[in-house]
Amino acid sequence: MFEKRGQSMVHSAPGETARRADAVRNVESIIGAAITCLARDPNATMADIAKEAGLGRVTLYGHFASRPALVDAVVARVIEQGELALAEVDVDGDPRATLNRLIHSSWHLVDQSRAVVVAAQDELTAERIRQLHEGPAARVRLLIERGRERGDFRTDMPVSWQVAMLHQILHGAGIEVSAGRLDPTHAPELVTRTVSALLETR
Repeated sequence: MFEKRGQSMVHSAPGETARRADAVRNVESIIGAAITCLARDPNATMADIAKEAGLGRVTLYGHFASRPALVDAVVARVIEQGELALAEVDVDGDPRATLNRLIHSSWHLVDQSRAVVVAAQDELTAERIRQLHEGPAARVRLLIERGRERGDFRTDMPVSWQVAMLHQILHGAGIEVSAGRLDPTHAPELVTRTVSALLETR
């Protein structure tokens, strides 16, 4: 196998290629196992995850040096998968209706991954969580800006604050559901009403 470096072609030994392929498979197995384990228990240990992945702890730590590093990778993967789903949401037309659709789709993803959210809040800084959510936040920001231009959304507070509050409300609902204080079937409508009160003009 050959790899291109600059203008030259460098031969890659078959053994090296196999090791890289093994490493990729291991990483995928670890992240998949972590998502499964954290969904069952946000406090799942590295040993639990290694067992679920069918790998030794030495192998796991060879790819992820700490639990925060692994949780970081898991959150990034969950967000990436969520972005693929949210990309299918129709964001044209009335911003209020679009926001409603986006909230319901986002809630479905938050509900599926709420245990991962709990783990992230325990292991990652608020700034890192914000960085990981920059992609979804950009989509919401564009929608809110369009609604403000049309006069549908209020303009007496910063867009950044409105985006941050939508994020906090969604994940706050996930925490309440996990704690047993909120029925998950009621969450989408409750989140929509709360966000509407925050954003919409009267």
